Amino acid sequence: MKYVDEYRNMKLINKLAAGIKSINSGSPINIMEVCGTHTQSFFRFGLDKLLPRNIRLIAGPGCPVCVSSQGYIDTAIALAKRKGVIITTFGDMLRIPGTRSSLERERAEGREVKVVYSPLDSLKIASDNPSAQVIFLAVGFETTIPTVGLSIISAKKEKINNLSFLCALKLIPPAMDHLLKDKRLNLAGFLCPGHVSSIIGARAYEFIAKKYRMPCCISGFEPTDMLEGIYIILKQISEGKPSVANEYARIVKRAGNVKAKKIILKIFKTVDSCWRGLGVIPHSGLAIKDEFSQFDAAKVFNVLRATSYEPRTTKCRCGDVLKGLITPAQCALFSKACIPDNPIGPCMVSQEGACSAYYRYKK
Repeated sequence: MKYVDEYRNMKLINKLAAGIKSINSGSPINIMEVCGTHTQSFFRFGLDKLLPRNIRLIAGPGCPVCVSSQGYIDTAIALAKRKGVIITTFGDMLRIPGTRSSLERERAEGREVKVVYSPLDSLKIASDNPSAQVIFLAVGFETTIPTVGLSIISAKKEKINNLSFLCALKLIPPAMDHLLKDKRLNLAGFLCPGHVSSIIGARAYEFIAKKYRMPCCISGFEPTDMLEGIYIILKQISEGKPSVANEYARIVKRAGNVKAKKIILKIFKTVDSCWRGLGVIPHSGLAIKDEFSQFDAAKVFNVLRATSYEPRTTKCRCGDVLKGLITPAQCALFSKACIPDNPIGPCMVSQEGACSAYYRYKK
């Protein structure tokens, strides 16, 4: 395929792998990628087999479904049980286990839970069901946030009064800042998320190089993208010149998507947010501004916005996986009790989850 095969060229892949080996110091190097698509691509294309053993690519909290707190999941399930409520959501949310149930189980018991491909689909469902209250589960990073904001703008313009949004929207840079403070990870660099970066721009990561003296590179998702990103990080390490490199310049600009950022600024305000496995991170989430409060499900239905939660008592170690402290294979449940057909934790449910990637491509 044109514009895809070019990034999967074996000669170029082998050349990049040779370049990585040529500047490899041999010392242990931990590079974290904060994007579930990077996790999938890394193992799908077998890139782990091309890297020297001392270079470890760690899967971080790059899956928005996986990092949604237990409290948020339980709130969504409780709302689904209310009479006259229709829940709309992305498919990955259905099977995330709550404390006692899941949205998939509630749907099997007759609750109205509909899978949509865009938040904008919820507008039509609300219009077609005027006697119901439609709640969209707004889960996502900066890539998804503008479409949620645009949906709220459209709902207000079209005077749709039976639609609201239960927000668990999260911001990547504060999470990266939080991870850098955890010395247990011993990080040497970041492979920054391409999708998120297309919205927020390369400028958003400058604090990593300036404050922490940490190399980072924005990368695409094809084999040559990721290998070049790793090569650039290693080169920065060897030269002692940390900076924000942009390998994905064909998509990502320094200032990002200005129009999308204006939509985010218009509709949302920053708040503290609870990340599964990482806890509460200051200013790492978004909530709907007061002037659009008629679309805020937390206020419409008088439910508390979850900033903390009591996790289920299991041996699941998704929290440690999301922090990069262990690999999925180091969890006692992985590929035994916890498999895609019977997920115990969220990292096995989502296609972007680290456990799912390990199971599909590395098991």
